[in-house]
Amino acid sequence: MLLAFDTSSAAVTVALATPTGEIVASSTTVDALRHGELLAPGIAAALKTAGVAPRDLTGIAVGVGPGPFTGLRVGLVTARTMGEVLGIEVAGVCSLDVLARQSSLTLPVAVTTDARRKEIYWALYDGPAADGSRRRLEGPAVDKPAEVAHVLSGLPVIGRGAVLYADALGVTVDDVTEYPSAEVLATGVATRTLEVVAPEPLYLRRPDVTMSSGPKSVL
Repeated sequence: MLLAFDTSSAAVTVALATPTGEIVASSTTVDALRHGELLAPGIAAALKTAGVAPRDLTGIAVGVGPGPFTGLRVGLVTARTMGEVLGIEVAGVCSLDVLARQSSLTLPVAVTTDARRKEIYWALYDGPAADGSRRRLEGPAVDKPAEVAHVLSGLPVIGRGAVLYADALGVTVDDVTEYPSAEVLATGVATRTLEVVAPEPLYLRRPDVTMSSGPKSVL
């Protein structure tokens, strides 16, 4: 069984899937301030619903962001700790890729999420392939909505960023998908239709902000 979860946004989302990607349990709670309180009970509830013990897990998939570091860290630390204790592989996936995979639109799309401080994380994606996967064309990056509006112009824009900053982006929200779904994350990893990366935080800063010496550790 594959356990998947994402804490890169205001949503804490958890899912369990079979090796073929069939979802057997899932939950999502939107609460931007309680990632640490909600994730472990969400995982326990999913395991109980599916009648699965932790020792039955064969892999873990986790959203690596980009996202505000505090919430993102909760998911990554949990995934890496569980993987170490259980001796199973942990697969990371860009959370914007998950959102793009969720879109039912048959066109190229832009994905935007809330980076706080009146900024957005964004990436551009091609139209869906026959298996539902989408190729990332640009990003992920972080910018003020008005500064990237010309890049997103002419594309359907999805995600929480589009809901919050539709006027600044100059877009009409055609798809109300706001947060990454652990169900889509689990199915995408199980069916290999989402690109897998190392379970390290995809932490972005604006180009005009001085970077510290090296990336932040999640542990």
